[in-house]
Amino acid sequence: MSELTDEARRLLGGGHPAHLATLLPDGSPHSVPMWVGLEGDRVTILTSDATRKARNLERDPRVAVSVVDRDRPATSALVRGRVVEKIEGDRAWEIIDRMSDAYIGMPYSPRVDRVVYAIEPEHVQVVVIG
Repeated sequence: MSELTDEARRLLGGGHPAHLATLLPDGSPHSVPMWVGLEGDRVTILTSDATRKARNLERDPRVAVSVVDRDRPATSALVRGRVVEKIEGDRAWEIIDRMSDAYIGMPYSPRVDRVVYAIEPEHVQVVVIG
């Protein structure tokens, strides 16, 4: 596991724009904008079981996450790692509501089918250009 620096934690937990890259069955990348959060030393994302990204994660847990500081776009964090846990039910909703609060200042709505995936970072890099 790679250590998350204070700056990486600030970016990953602060409601900044992020993208998640997973692998399609043929090995090509699939990248989507995402909300991300932090639970301890793990990066978290939310999705539905019905999505392409969820199917990709169930088949191959390797991921990359990039997040950009919304106020300083030349500052970003890059994380490569593996999904190590799928979280469902009340525990997932606690995490989802924290993510939602970071992004939009209120709990997630509506209460539809959602799960959380926890990612253990294997490589973390903070990039500041300029």
